[in-house]
Amino acid sequence: MLKKTQLYDRHLSLGAHMSAFAGFDMPVRYQGIRAEHMAVREAAGLFDVSHMGQIFVMGDEAGALVQHLVTNDVSKLKDGQALYTLMCNHDGGILDDLLVYRLRDYAYMLVVNAANTKEDLAWMQANNEREAMLHDTSEHIALLALQGPRSLDIMARLTDIPVHDIPPYHFVRPAPGAFFGCEKAIVARTGYTGEIGLEIYVEREAAGRLWDAIMQVRTPLGLLPAGLGARDTLRLEAGYEFMPISCVIHSARTQFCS
Repeated sequence: MLKKTQLYDRHLSLGAHMSAFAGFDMPVRYQGIRAEHMAVREAAGLFDVSHMGQIFVMGDEAGALVQHLVTNDVSKLKDGQALYTLMCNHDGGILDDLLVYRLRDYAYMLVVNAANTKEDLAWMQANNEREAMLHDTSEHIALLALQGPRSLDIMARLTDIPVHDIPPYHFVRPAPGAFFGCEKAIVARTGYTGEIGLEIYVEREAAGRLWDAIMQVRTPLGLLPAGLGARDTLRLEAGYEFMPISCVIHSARTQFCS
């Protein structure tokens, strides 16, 4: 059985074309990949990426473990800062690309790809000689990505958080209850589309409230719901992803034009 995100019924109501991805039934497109791609480039797109994995590393040795696991220098991070990095095996082969968020010097959130969550956690546990605490919280967190040149303006209409003041690869943690009723949330200036934008982590139960609020202001600002198809073409165009030339041609002829 495929897993469903908290927003599954909303995707169906919008006419999304659903498909299996990393064990989840995910929206690939709504109006069409080309329209969604251009909405992100020119205005904004809203993605449900709640299938991504979130693993928390906690304790006095948390920073040392994360430093050991990834290729970038985690010691340079300050509270409220994030970095994009790689996790490699002992031979230098890439196991996954991921984001590291430093919440405190004793608390980090690692956001990994959905298809690799279990394997990544097992690798972390196997290399946890420092005995940091590892918690897979993927089942309890929803993740929405609001991306595009108007994304910050959209979110500024919905919250008192000064989103325009958050630097790239930084994040804020709203006070309990202050952001759509969430006890815990993270509003981050991160994303994987080549545009400015936000990635917003909330409790699963709050995903629908957040999605609905953003969608209510979509018409005047040109926002469209966007699926995984547009996410792929956006990151390919931005140079974040390598694909064989045969796949590029196929994408240009079929997916992007659909």
